[in-house]
Amino acid sequence: MGFGSYGGGGRRGDSRGRGGDRFGGGGSRGGGYGGFGGGSSSFGKGGGKGKGGGGGSGLGANLRRIDWSRERLIQFEKNFYQESAAVQQWHPSEVEMWRQEKGIAIINDGGHPCPKPMKTFHDGNWPSFVMDAITRAGFVEPSPIQAQGWSVASSGRDMIGIAETGSGKTLSFLLPAIKHIAAQPPLNNGDGPICLVLAPTRELAVQIQTEVTKFGGQLRNTCLYGGVPKQPQIREIRDGREIVIATPGRLIDILDMGICTLKRVTYLCLDEADRMLDMGFEDQVRKICSQVRPDRQTLLWSATWPKSVASLARDLCRENPVHINIGALELKANHRITQRVEIFAGYSAAREKRQRLNQLLSEYMQQGKVIIFAETKRGCDDLTRNMRMDGYPALSIHGDKKQEERDWVLAEFRAGKNPILIATDVAARGLDVKDIKVVINFDMPNNIEDYVHRIGRTGRAGADGTAVSFLTTDKARFAQDLIGIMREANQYISPELENLAQQAKHMPFGGKGGRGGGKGGGKGGRGSFGGGRGGFGAPY
Repeated sequence: MGFGSYGGGGRRGDSRGRGGDRFGGGGSRGGGYGGFGGGSSSFGKGGGKGKGGGGGSGLGANLRRIDWSRERLIQFEKNFYQESAAVQQWHPSEVEMWRQEKGIAIINDGGHPCPKPMKTFHDGNWPSFVMDAITRAGFVEPSPIQAQGWSVASSGRDMIGIAETGSGKTLSFLLPAIKHIAAQPPLNNGDGPICLVLAPTRELAVQIQTEVTKFGGQLRNTCLYGGVPKQPQIREIRDGREIVIATPGRLIDILDMGICTLKRVTYLCLDEADRMLDMGFEDQVRKICSQVRPDRQTLLWSATWPKSVASLARDLCRENPVHINIGALELKANHRITQRVEIFAGYSAAREKRQRLNQLLSEYMQQGKVIIFAETKRGCDDLTRNMRMDGYPALSIHGDKKQEERDWVLAEFRAGKNPILIATDVAARGLDVKDIKVVINFDMPNNIEDYVHRIGRTGRAGADGTAVSFLTTDKARFAQDLIGIMREANQYISPELENLAQQAKHMPFGGKGGRGGGKGGGKGGRGSFGGGRGGFGAPY
């Protein structure tokens, strides 16, 4: 009975088992231990249904329930939107036609008309330092989610945004945040931030901070995440920061220590909410949000819209949220990505996959950067070692890597010095690197959502990309969902894949489990493997 793969949430901190940003949200392998607990607890027991593994984490125990009716809260402004002359002249029928052309659907307007989109950057009346940064970045026009998201967020409305990765959503919540902060009274000592952004992973949090620094002018910011010492982060918090970007684990750890208050937060954003729930952070996210005044403005972003995210959004977005969807309502892949699936069977599958990988790298490496996805941390390391022995400039990232090493690996990859990156799902989530030409799924993921997220690393910002996936027969249940995604994107579907999908209907697998494979995994989702190889939850 080995350890689970931290169950999408087993807390892992620094080398001494402290801090960290992963919690005992469920042992991912049924019957395994449920990840490392925090504080004075030892190991959680995990292995139950759904969230499982809860026994390990005591973080947040020191956070008291706040009676907001007794709190003396400062007044704040959140509606700053004034339509430009050009937007005012835009007829509603033209607006609706534009939304249809851009793939924007207003699922729910919250009982009030949804503001018209901003057609140009000038329609936002952003500060001069923001416009200067936009010019330096070479942006020509807002992306669809920016155009519509800016007007909603600038109006002070709560918002739910569903958009694929690479859609420009970071700026869609960041620029209104800058205007929001500028309109609030300045911070006093010990006030805590005005804007809080929660992100599921260190990499995504750091990327958001990079954009905040680039576009935020003189606004002070800090980024809180595990895997590094707390003291520098604590010093920055105590010095005062208008914007805090944080992973749930490290933030709740600091809140638990009494270092920081969130009572001044009036602009709250949850980025990649679906991934935070997949990783077992729901309880931590809810605890954090309970420390933020209820009349705040809340923006929730997600790439998918499962019931778990819908439930969280209902509870956190309290002010008649506008629900915006970019693209089709059903899960789909970027149509600019060419998808190929190659099938491997039998005892020779592992060897044949390695041989085929070498052939693909010889074919694609000259075109640009390549990301290769492996299922486990050990598999990630083994593949990297073997590839370097074969002479390929490959590096890897996963949850066991120290932050300094992860930063160095990503810097090498971005610069093209080592153009091959081997990664696990969680380590690569939110990864925003230009010029990724090819994604190779050396190991297939455990559900169709992660497949779409993986291949979405390429084909960004209007570019074309290629995704090649190695599908072994022990994951035959994946074939039917895969065909659905490929067919929607007008991709070629081989007879071998069609045959495998038909054969899978008669294979003695367990029924479709959740994202963690039914028992002992994460929350139930669609399309993972309830049987077969034990229905493992997504590993780090």
